[in-house]
Amino acid sequence: MKIYFTITGTSYRFGQEFLERGMEVKLVKEPDNEHDREAIKVDLEGLGTIGYVANSPRTVIGESHSAGYILDKITDDATGTILYVVPGGVLCEVNEKSLVYNVRPE
Repeated sequence: MKIYFTITGTSYRFGQEFLERGMEVKLVKEPDNEHDREAIKVDLEGLGTIGYVANSPRTVIGESHSAGYILDKITDDATGTILYVVPGGVLCEVNEKSLVYNVRPE
């Protein structure tokens, strides 16, 4: 099962101009986030947080899923790989080793 997600909010941190296809990002669940209990921050080694997994229909690109959709489908040490960097966000795929295997596609 392939699960895609969008990184959003990069303009509030480092931008997205340096992001490239194939880069690996770390997904960190934030259940105590005061703005969104389904929040998943996206970290890049050496920089820290570069954005968040989109959790709104307005910020999700194409066939990618929201943070709320993937939250219980990923492990606590989940990673993803950047596929495309576009003006509206960064499209990524959850790495297969990061998926909880007892989850079936809907």
